[in-house]
Amino acid sequence: MESARDVVARVREAVARGAGTRDAINAELTRAGEQALWWSAGEDIDVAEITSHIDGFGDLQTLLDDPTVEEIWLNGESGVFIARDGRHVLTSLTIPRDVIMTLVERMLHSTGRRIDYSQPFVDASLPDGSRLHVVIPPITRGDWSVNIRKFSRSIRTLEQLVAAGSLPKHIAENVRRRVRDGASVLVAGATQAGKTTMLTALCGELAEGERIVTVEETFELALPNRDVVGMQCRGPSLEGIGEVSLRRLVRETLRMRPTRIVVGEVRGDEALDLLVALNSGVPGLCTIHAKSARDAVRKLATLCQIAGGVSADFVLSTIAATIDVVVHCEMSSDGVRRVTEVAELSFSNGEIEVSTAWALR
Repeated sequence: MESARDVVARVREAVARGAGTRDAINAELTRAGEQALWWSAGEDIDVAEITSHIDGFGDLQTLLDDPTVEEIWLNGESGVFIARDGRHVLTSLTIPRDVIMTLVERMLHSTGRRIDYSQPFVDASLPDGSRLHVVIPPITRGDWSVNIRKFSRSIRTLEQLVAAGSLPKHIAENVRRRVRDGASVLVAGATQAGKTTMLTALCGELAEGERIVTVEETFELALPNRDVVGMQCRGPSLEGIGEVSLRRLVRETLRMRPTRIVVGEVRGDEALDLLVALNSGVPGLCTIHAKSARDAVRKLATLCQIAGGVSADFVLSTIAATIDVVVHCEMSSDGVRRVTEVAELSFSNGEIEVSTAWALR
């Protein structure tokens, strides 16, 4: 009996010699019919499965195509895990180490990014918009760690979030009005809390005449707006040159005639550049990892001061002057993502006041 890998290997050889993928697969089907060949698992040869190994991402392709799967991760050969409805599930899939390495190489092929001993971490975007993160030994203990974060493309507006039960209608209407009036919004929450989805929905509420410039470490946002320019970071070359940081991208946005600046996630020195950009009069939208609205403001201030060269008074007063609304998101134990708090900022007696406008009870 033959294995799927044997069939795939022959199809790849045929494609390398110039044959079309479909023709090579059909030739293998004909051969299988003539010689009564079967998969080692005892199943008929599956055209879709072979195609996924040639043109797609092998055994992971089915999970990538499944709209109910939110995230996929591999801890080496020990198994493939997924998140569905916010819950972790161990699948029946196991993928050999050499196949994992081949899959990662294929995923990175069109991104211009690399992973090797000198650069053992990589973030990249897959063709469907999913985010890939890989860590390799010796940073990990022996096995390759692979995470694929998928993003919902079905929710584009606050109205859709209301329909999904993520926030009440009257709060959505209030946030919509503030955003359309030019408010800058900070979306906070933990990992997988729905921050990117909320950011997309907020952008979906902007008027058609808005020109949006987005900056991200890797492309994740898929905005429905008409006038959008998206930029992502770039790592250094093998010679150690050519790096483009998030901080540099934030500075570049002001030269691109934006009416809105959108930062996928603030997590470092770029926080200070974002504040300076917002202080120039261009409103913005961004996300930050934090466990509450107040913690989000505190973390933003801390990141700005870590960047250096500015006083605490400048940072606090500028945050209060440029950030109007904080929307905090959470994922509950049952896997439902909800907005749990909406807060507004003001500045008094040298301190930022974070006032809760609404909170989930």
